[in-house]
Amino acid sequence: MNMSRVSTVTEFILLSFPCSSEVQLLLFMLFSLTYTLTLMVNGAIICAVKLDHRLHTPMYILLANFSFLEICYISTTVPAMLENFLSETKTISFTACFLQFYFFFSMGINETFLLPLMAFDRYLAICQPLCYPTIMTSHLCLNLVALCWVTAFLCYPIPIYFITQLPFCGPNIIDHFVCDPGPLLALSCVPAPGIEISCSILSSLIIFITFFFILGSYILVLRAVLWVPSAAVRCKAFSTCGSHLAMVSLFYGTIMVMYSFPASWNTAGIQIVTLFYSSVTPLLNPLIYCLRNKDMKAALRKIHICTKTSQS
Repeated sequence: MNMSRVSTVTEFILLSFPCSSEVQLLLFMLFSLTYTLTLMVNGAIICAVKLDHRLHTPMYILLANFSFLEICYISTTVPAMLENFLSETKTISFTACFLQFYFFFSMGINETFLLPLMAFDRYLAICQPLCYPTIMTSHLCLNLVALCWVTAFLCYPIPIYFITQLPFCGPNIIDHFVCDPGPLLALSCVPAPGIEISCSILSSLIIFITFFFILGSYILVLRAVLWVPSAAVRCKAFSTCGSHLAMVSLFYGTIMVMYSFPASWNTAGIQIVTLFYSSVTPLLNPLIYCLRNKDMKAALRKIHICTKTSQS
């Protein structure tokens, strides 16, 4: 069959979470609350870094960019999912589906690039403290962040283009709340093992290389912390690194299951796994990375006081 798009499918149906209208309304309220909290928490962190000059350092610049990414990441899925809960047709156009696919993947890839950059920044600050100010300047930090964004958005246009050229002649029902490669490839009228394997290889390379880079950075940090004479400082460092690694492991664990093994793309529970790394971690990450930081908490408290003062 000709691989050009001879599709008669002009829209897809996203089943999301099939359940009664009452449960759909309850889910709508729950995810609306989660989305609002995510926007508020991450937005507060961005404002704190922007307004407090003491936070104009590479570590906080990275945290602010990470918070901005989390806002963008959750916004690629949750608003459409909320609309889907209230919709009777639950349809999404062919173009909108693949645009969501592109932005959803680009934001996810960007997160796998920013997390190693943040780990590397901590490695330099703790293991190379004398060289850190000269190596990790604000200018270099911003350039590296820009490189992460540009590279992330250049990773998947070609694979997505080839998927759009597959013939989709029905059915058009996607058993998911987001346009993901597995469900989309399953709807193609012809098998596409080459595209499936290529997507899996590309995803695996990005995921495993960045994950082991993060792991190596934190191992070096923990090794350096072991030489610190103060037991209190060691405990605090272990606690901080442990919480960071826990969040990284949960995020990477879920995306490894989802995208490194094509056989798992159509398994049961795909919605729950996707929901975790696309909607839950954007809310939890700022709480783990920022709100345990004294300087960040002081800046947020200052913003809160200024807001209350201006209102009164």
